[in-house]
Amino acid sequence: MDRTSPTDVAAPRPRRTRLFGILGVLALGGVLFATLGYPALIRSLGGAWEPGRADWRAELSPEAAALLDASLDGLDPARVVDFHVHVAGIGTGETGCEVHPHMRSWATPLARGRFEVFLSGAGVGDLERADQEYAGRLDELFATMPLASRGALLAFDRAHDEAGEVDPEHTEFHVPNEYVFELADASGGRFVPVMSVHPYRLDALEALERWAARGGRLIKWLPNSMGMDPASPKCDAYYAKMVELDLTLLSHTGEEQAVDARERQKLGNPLRLRRALDAGVRVIAAHCASLGEDEDLDLPEGARERVPSLDLFLRMMDEERYEGLLFGEISATTQFNRLGGALQAIVARRDLHPRLVFASDYPLPALNVTVHLGPMVDAGLLAEEDVEPLRELYRAHPLAFDLALKRRLLGADGAPAFDVEVFHAPDAFGL
Repeated sequence: MDRTSPTDVAAPRPRRTRLFGILGVLALGGVLFATLGYPALIRSLGGAWEPGRADWRAELSPEAAALLDASLDGLDPARVVDFHVHVAGIGTGETGCEVHPHMRSWATPLARGRFEVFLSGAGVGDLERADQEYAGRLDELFATMPLASRGALLAFDRAHDEAGEVDPEHTEFHVPNEYVFELADASGGRFVPVMSVHPYRLDALEALERWAARGGRLIKWLPNSMGMDPASPKCDAYYAKMVELDLTLLSHTGEEQAVDARERQKLGNPLRLRRALDAGVRVIAAHCASLGEDEDLDLPEGARERVPSLDLFLRMMDEERYEGLLFGEISATTQFNRLGGALQAIVARRDLHPRLVFASDYPLPALNVTVHLGPMVDAGLLAEEDVEPLRELYRAHPLAFDLALKRRLLGADGAPAFDVEVFHAPDAFGL
C-alpha cells in the first residue's frame, strides 16, 4: 500500500505539476479507455464516496480515533468555521445553479472529465438529482463532523463584462445567492451563507444591501474566473458600500486551476486587492496566494518582474496599514501542487498566524488526486506514524480528515504548524 495517497489507489508524487493540467490529461486518457475503464479512472481520481454513517467514529481503529481526538483538543466548536465550502449544481430541482455547457459535453473531453471527477468527489451519482445529492452530502458531512463546526457556503456570481452585462462564455459555473441562503436557513445553523455579487453589475450596490439585510456578512469573488479586476476604479462605489455595511471580501488569490481561468489569471494577483484594502475593506485572501506567479505591480512599469504570488501576499501582510484588514485562509495549501515550499513558508510565518483562518475548499479535499501524504512526511511537515490513521480518516469522513490533517501538520521545530487560534473565526467577521 503506497503511503503517498490517502486512499488505496497508488498515485505519483508530482511537486510542480499543475492540478488543472493533471486532471485534464488524466481525464483525456480516460476517454480512450473502454466503457468500463473510464468510470474506474474517475473513481480513482475523484472519490466514489458511499453515503456516510452517523456512527463512523465508532468504526475507527484505536490509532485513528486517538489521532482525531488529539486534533480536536483545544478547539471551541462555536468558533470553528470552514470559510471555503463550495456549493454546486446543474439546476435540478429548480435551484438556479448552472455549469458551462462544455463541462457536460464529450466534445470537450478535458472539461467533461474534470466535471466527472468533481461529481465523484462530491458524492453525486445521479445527474437527475445532482443538486440535491450534492447538498445532501454537504449536510451529511457537517451533521456528522466530530465537533459542531459551521461551513461557509459560497454563492458564485456569473462572469460579467466591462459594461456590466452577463458574460455566458466566461461563466464556468453559477450558484445563486438565493439558493445558498435557502440552504443555510434550512441547516439549523450548520451553514453560514456567503453572497457573491459581481462589482460590475448594474445592480451591484442594491444587491449588496439586499443580501446583507438577509444576514450575509461575507462576499465571494474569484476574479480569475468571474472577470472582475479588484484594482479597477469600477469597484470604488462597491468598496464604499462594503465598508458601510461592514462586509468582508473573500477573494481568490494566486493562480486558479480548479476552474478554467485562461487569460484572466492576472486578475488573481494579490496586489490588485490594495485598492480594496486602501478603501478600508476587510479582505480574506483565499489560499494565501500560494500558487503561481504574478507581476510585481509595486515596481515601476517597464521594470516589473514576475514573482511568486505568495511573496506578494506576504509583503502585504507585513505592511502595518493592513493589520486588521488583510487576512489569509489556508484552504488548498495542503494539496500536492502547493508543497514545493509554499506551505512551509506559510507555516514558518508564525507572526502572521493570528490573521490566518481555517478553510477546506470542499470538495477538493475529497478528491483522491489532490492530497498526497508522503511528500508532507518527506518535507518534515507530518509524522510518519500519522499517515495510516489519516488515511483511515480520509476514507471515513473527508472533511474531518482535512481538519485533522491541518491540525497535525508540524513546524520546523516539531511543534504544531498552526496555533489553535487559526481554527477560530476572528470576532471581526461577525460570525
